[in-house]
Amino acid sequence: MEERPIMIIDGLNLFMRHYIAHPAMSSNGDQVGGIVGFLNAIARVGQKIGPNEIYVVWESGGSNKKRGIYKDYKKNKKPQKMNRYYDDIPDSISNKKDQIKILIQAINYTPVRQIYVQNCEADDAIGYMCKYKFKDQRKIILSSDHDYYQLLDSSTIIWSPTMKDFVTKKSMQKKYAVSAENFCLAKSISGDKSDNIPGVKGVSYKTLAKIVPDTTSTNELGLNELFEQVKKQDALNSKLSTQRILKSETLIRRNWRLVRLDTNNINLEQIKKIDEAYCKSKGKSDKIGLIRFFNKLGISNLNIDNLFLTLKTLQR
Repeated sequence: MEERPIMIIDGLNLFMRHYIAHPAMSSNGDQVGGIVGFLNAIARVGQKIGPNEIYVVWESGGSNKKRGIYKDYKKNKKPQKMNRYYDDIPDSISNKKDQIKILIQAINYTPVRQIYVQNCEADDAIGYMCKYKFKDQRKIILSSDHDYYQLLDSSTIIWSPTMKDFVTKKSMQKKYAVSAENFCLAKSISGDKSDNIPGVKGVSYKTLAKIVPDTTSTNELGLNELFEQVKKQDALNSKLSTQRILKSETLIRRNWRLVRLDTNNINLEQIKKIDEAYCKSKGKSDKIGLIRFFNKLGISNLNIDNLFLTLKTLQR
């Protein structure tokens, strides 16, 4: 019998997707779309994959280490545009922070584990979990963030709520040309506008794959190997793209430190908190308690029976 996977959810990523778009309102007139959409997503995706464990990883405060590496990291990041059919209802209990607080309390009525680490981004915590805590176990990351593509391997895939499909090593490479093993390297060169990380002008993932064919292989290239190969290519046939990469070595090395998901951007205390959450037993399964909790808040537009039917797989 095939091992059932672990489901790891990038909490804020999934919440924001529903917070900005889901029109659900409570009977008290509060916005609850982030809560309802998030829990519905757990039920829907959970039914599809039948996980053995579910972890929700929350973040707050951003990464001090990354801001230390690059002071403009995520600076002036524009807030996501609301995509609701109403825009004149003032936020009350259901503003973003309060919805997240309610959601965290709601999840405590379920056997879903939650991990929260101050000043640590969810992708860094999840990178540590995938590479060290669950290294050889089947796992599915639930997120629309492309940073996780570097974690794809024979035991790790991603469910993208944007594409409503799984992302695998094979499908990712078909789209970007470079392999999962070298996705971090490629992103260090191309940059990431969403996080205000500048890249090398005119050098995309597919351009890099042509310049350095080894970035399409399953062998992970180091930064030194990359620059050596680019120098060889430039000596054979100097092009604007190879020159730009060579002139941007300092920028690329800095970007690599920002985008690599491992233990490089989390400290020992943060790792300890992640390990402690992992060691905790699965939470309770209190369906009646959750119904009462939501009734007090006037939240009735959620199929709680369906949610707990999905979560039964965590009790096996």
